[in-house]
Amino acid sequence: MPRGEYKLEYKKDSSGDGVSTICNTTLPSQLSDSTDEFTTYFDQKIPVPEDEKHPWFSFRKLWAFTGPGFLMSIAYLDPGNIESDLQSGAIAGFKLLWVLLLATIIGLLLQRLAARLGVVTGLHLAEVCNRQYPKVPRIILWLMVELAIVGSDMQEVIGSAIAIHLLSVGIIPLWGGVLITIADTFMFLFLDKYGLRKLEAFFGFLITIMAITFGYEYFRVGPDQGQLLKGMFMPYCEGCGVPQLEQAVGIVGAVIMPHNMYLHSALVKSRQVNRANKKEVSEANKYFFIESCIALFISFIINVFVVSVFAQAFFGKTNKDLQEMCANKTFAPPSLFQSNGTLDVDIYKGGVVLGCSFGPAALYIWAIGILAAGQSSTMTGTYSGQFVMEGFLNLKWSRFARVVLTRSIAITPTLLVAIFQDVESLTGMNDFLNVLMSLQLPFALIPVLTFTSLRPVMNDFANGLAWKIAGGILILIICAINMYFVVSYVTGLGQTLYYVIASLLSIVYLAFVAYLTWLCLIALGASFLACGRTYHLGLTGHPELFLLNNIDADQASIR
Repeated sequence: MPRGEYKLEYKKDSSGDGVSTICNTTLPSQLSDSTDEFTTYFDQKIPVPEDEKHPWFSFRKLWAFTGPGFLMSIAYLDPGNIESDLQSGAIAGFKLLWVLLLATIIGLLLQRLAARLGVVTGLHLAEVCNRQYPKVPRIILWLMVELAIVGSDMQEVIGSAIAIHLLSVGIIPLWGGVLITIADTFMFLFLDKYGLRKLEAFFGFLITIMAITFGYEYFRVGPDQGQLLKGMFMPYCEGCGVPQLEQAVGIVGAVIMPHNMYLHSALVKSRQVNRANKKEVSEANKYFFIESCIALFISFIINVFVVSVFAQAFFGKTNKDLQEMCANKTFAPPSLFQSNGTLDVDIYKGGVVLGCSFGPAALYIWAIGILAAGQSSTMTGTYSGQFVMEGFLNLKWSRFARVVLTRSIAITPTLLVAIFQDVESLTGMNDFLNVLMSLQLPFALIPVLTFTSLRPVMNDFANGLAWKIAGGILILIICAINMYFVVSYVTGLGQTLYYVIASLLSIVYLAFVAYLTWLCLIALGASFLACGRTYHLGLTGHPELFLLNNIDADQASIR
């Protein structure tokens, strides 16, 4: 088909209501090129080499597609995940490794849907939401996703500040570490001026630092390999109670991040793929999935390192045990382990107890790993915010302006806590932030399943029946698990006022989730819910025509 032409075939609706459906659509090359003009964030696109000698699998092509998956996998290694890992090991030993494995696999399947949406349509998730949902729902959706990004940003600031505090042996106060994270974020943003591949290589370098540092801790402690494998592949939790159950729920909430769906669907646009060519689209989907498998496997191994270290060395220990172990250590404040009961660890205490048990080198290496986790996730969070703002609002801000906004929102409360409270208050914010991001999960998972199931949007690459059923069940389970996590957190606060506020907010929250679920069920095939026309519920019936009309209008205005 000549460049710039398109073919749309319609099938008359048998119900007689005058609504036509697309039964066969050939996406034009004009569409794939022009849609990139809406939100071209990267200054360059990576070409994909031809390799006729290896039609089924080519390492050259895999290398060309390598990058987006590793940037996506950094969300599985942010300070919030690391803290969840060490708490899992200290509270449940090796018994919850199977939960971590299952959560990572589920995350991979959901990331596959996000990547396919970006590859097939040439639009990322925020752009599709902007074009398909009505005005009020998409504004609410944008605010919820921005809230998740700010919450993630705060966790990254906290992790980096604590790492700097540990590396300086307490010389740099926590508030000083918070301020340093502002400056280094701007410095790292200049890296992308040297080319996309160099930026991706830098992220790979940070992941390597995390693998080396946490791997060092792993081999230094020497976990029981039999217990490790048993905990990973046997879904059991003998002798577990409420704390272990809540920790299992926390693992799922920490691993599957809402803004990561928006990020991954946008990152895949950085490769040159002719979306008018079905073979090229299929090939891109295949290689992006392989790359995501490799990236998440590496992130899973790093997470296992952290869980295993604390499971082997600190499971069953009490604060009194650590108080005796850390006596007369210059880097361990005497008041750190004064409370009685089971050991309660976080990122800061984790570094201290490693230093007390295995020497100062273990503490500093731990801090370097946490710093790498915080800095890498800070940058990907900035990219997520940029994509979301451009997609939902069609508003193009400079990287500098975007960072100033998100950093200001994230830094202000974090800085106040760092100045007027102690390190335990700062790390305690992570629990609240995990709850906040758990609440935002439906606002990423439901839209991505909705749009990847719509044939008018995905054409021949729409989800089949198996993916629709599996995706729906997975999202239902994840949302239920995270709601349990939220309820447990709120009830643990023990304040009637919090119960009242939470009850009022939950009514509005559940109503909006129900609205998104309604549209999702229609996309999954429950057409009887559409009341005659899907368009009335906000889903554009023919997005190809909608996009082409917008493109023509934009080009006319430019002329």
